[in-house]
Amino acid sequence: MARQAGPSATEQTGQYSTRVIAAFRYGSLAIAALGAAWGVVFGIMGWWGIVALDVAVVASGLSIYALVSRGQFALGLLIAQAVLIVIASVMALIIDVPTTEAPRVSHLYLLVVAALGFLNYRRQASRSQLALIVVSLLLFVVFASTPLANPFVVDMPVALHTGGTWANAIVATALLAGCAYAMQAELARNDRIGRDLISAMWNEEFHLVYQPQVDLDHRTVGAEALLRWTSPGRGVVPPASFIPQAERAGLMVAIGGWVLKQGCNTLAEWGKHPDFKHLTLSINVSASQILDDGFENLVRDTLSTTGADARHLILEMTESVLVTDTDTVVARLAGLQALGITIALDDFGTGYSSLAYLRSLPIQQIKIDRGFVKDMLDDPRSASLIKNVVQIGRDLGQQVLAEGVETSDQQAMLAQVGCVQFQGYFHGRPMELADFEARIAAETKRAPPG
Repeated sequence: MARQAGPSATEQTGQYSTRVIAAFRYGSLAIAALGAAWGVVFGIMGWWGIVALDVAVVASGLSIYALVSRGQFALGLLIAQAVLIVIASVMALIIDVPTTEAPRVSHLYLLVVAALGFLNYRRQASRSQLALIVVSLLLFVVFASTPLANPFVVDMPVALHTGGTWANAIVATALLAGCAYAMQAELARNDRIGRDLISAMWNEEFHLVYQPQVDLDHRTVGAEALLRWTSPGRGVVPPASFIPQAERAGLMVAIGGWVLKQGCNTLAEWGKHPDFKHLTLSINVSASQILDDGFENLVRDTLSTTGADARHLILEMTESVLVTDTDTVVARLAGLQALGITIALDDFGTGYSSLAYLRSLPIQQIKIDRGFVKDMLDDPRSASLIKNVVQIGRDLGQQVLAEGVETSDQQAMLAQVGCVQFQGYFHGRPMELADFEARIAAETKRAPPG
């Protein structure tokens, strides 16, 4: 209901508050400054091997700062964590070995890495992020528990070692405090967005836009309803920003119910008009909606109260639904299909697709992900995959619709491999309901009599 394209770098950054981004930017500069300071000290002493390590610290801090400033927040975080793990481990092994005069403190940076990872994992769970968190915590336990004496230890003067211990302890503690501040700011922001989303439903700040879906003759056969939010305080909020927040706040069942009702009202009105009654309407549903015990009854009641024709309603789900509770999902989808609703598998090929799912689930439509369509002209593998998906859809009696069609060349190649329905900027951007209906009226006037 909210996806139109993958989130841009700006939208990805927008999922964090400006305070969080500022905290990471200043933190990366602090790392660079610390590396530069120690580089000068060790350069004066002539310890060039350690200076090289400090240069790497400076370069890493500045690179992370540049990535975050450009909006590549997730990539900046992953690189920051990997670099800090390596640097902290090297420091703990050869420079910051505990003595009777000073304890080891450089392993405190590993807790900073874990905190950074937790923040990123809350935004988007991934195995690589989870692995970095686990590695940093395991290394922290090891370095905190044993001196790990080795032949590569640098014999530092007592005064320098003691000063370094104080400096690293202060910086690491400051970074941990910054992470705690960022976590608090992010949690507070999530709470505010959750409250604002609830208010948005009551204050009618949501509305739907409609992106045309066309056939081989470029005739509009339906539309996908996409959710938009215009907040008085925030302005136009990108779906990539508020949909994940709504999911985490447990609001998708309520918001999805609102979208379903509005979409069915529109579908019912189309059914009364001879120029519109052939149109289908696609509405996205989330895993939380499908797994909700009252979802099937909600759909049935909504169709009944609005008078919408279930045969013209398409409910789209992403492949992430398939890894929740497959038996429950199959039962729910079968119940919806029994009402006459078409079930579509959205963003096909990006997640957990398998022939077993296509064969066992009551799916009547497959939507090819826009990423494959974008690459198909330059990547033979993407073109081959699309051709095979179209053929599989035919064999299983399923419609195949290609998303993200932006050029005439893409359209021509998709038609050549057997695709018969299309959606994308080449055929029309998401538009207000009045504009969409005006488009249909214009098509009707141009159509030859008969």
